[in-house]
Amino acid sequence: MPKRVNNIFDKKVKFTYMYNAYKRASAGKHSNKEIILYELDLATNLVNLLKEIYTGNYKQGIYRRFIIYEPKERIILALPFKDRVIHQWYVEEFIKPIFVPKMIEDSYACLENKGVHKASKKIQSYMKKEYKKNTDFYILKCDISKFFYSIDKQRLFNIIKRYVKDIKFLELTKRIIFDGTGKKGIPIGNYTSQYFANIYLNELDHYIKEKLNVKYYVRYMDDFVMIMNDKDECKKTKQLIEEFLNKNLDLKLNCKTSYFKHKQGLSFCGYRIFVNKIILKNANKKKIYKRIKEWNRLYREHNLNTIEAVKSLNSWLGHASHSNSYLYTKKIINKCDWIYKPEIM
Repeated sequence: MPKRVNNIFDKKVKFTYMYNAYKRASAGKHSNKEIILYELDLATNLVNLLKEIYTGNYKQGIYRRFIIYEPKERIILALPFKDRVIHQWYVEEFIKPIFVPKMIEDSYACLENKGVHKASKKIQSYMKKEYKKNTDFYILKCDISKFFYSIDKQRLFNIIKRYVKDIKFLELTKRIIFDGTGKKGIPIGNYTSQYFANIYLNELDHYIKEKLNVKYYVRYMDDFVMIMNDKDECKKTKQLIEEFLNKNLDLKLNCKTSYFKHKQGLSFCGYRIFVNKIILKNANKKKIYKRIKEWNRLYREHNLNTIEAVKSLNSWLGHASHSNSYLYTKKIINKCDWIYKPEIM
């Protein structure tokens, strides 16, 4: 049983901490009507929020539900701004300092100084190391079925309770986790959900690293990759992971889980990764071509919002810059009719 921290809650119920949480929650969103109304009496709203927290009377608001379709269809549940301030405060003052240090080095989602680019480069570095010893190695790539919707709330709370015994913190944690949306599933739109998901799968991380002794392992949220010696090792490891997930976390691997020779290339974090190169996935290429076609059409009709188009293109170029795609990015820029291209292009 790990040492449980205590007496952490009251010292964080301070105006300064809540004001900092408000600043993070509102960053880049000051034109939002809900935030404008909240800011009309900001000090009073924050003081009232502190009182609710301190007295144990805080209750989460009603979710606003909407659907996004990129990269795939997902149901997003969004809370009122007041609750988003609380979530910022809760994560920054408690979750990060207590739980993030307990996470393994090779967990890359939603953590500072991590992300898809570092995750993809780390797994490639592991592939290169393994290649020096075994040119025929395999890759086991796992994906959890309906991950966010399948997280067991009671199990999640029990994991958190193993590390913290402060009653007030645990009471607030209950209110956030058991939010009236059922016994399973955490809302994708909540800031807390990203960290709850990492806390939940941190159990799997330590099992794979410490019990199965897998040396080369990288996880990005519910996608995780292991480098294996051969097909038999992949089969055995996959079976053990399935048993652990079922018994300890009530999760299942989905049909995309597979193992294969490294020469086929690994699709991970938006890239196709090989020992000697990282390239863009075909789906990514099709998506940017589709956008360019639309941008060019709007440009011909004098309806293109150039500022937004440039932002979107720069975002894609940033992603592409972490792959071996220099000539391809030049080709993409040349296809944009609305960009000035000197002769050297």
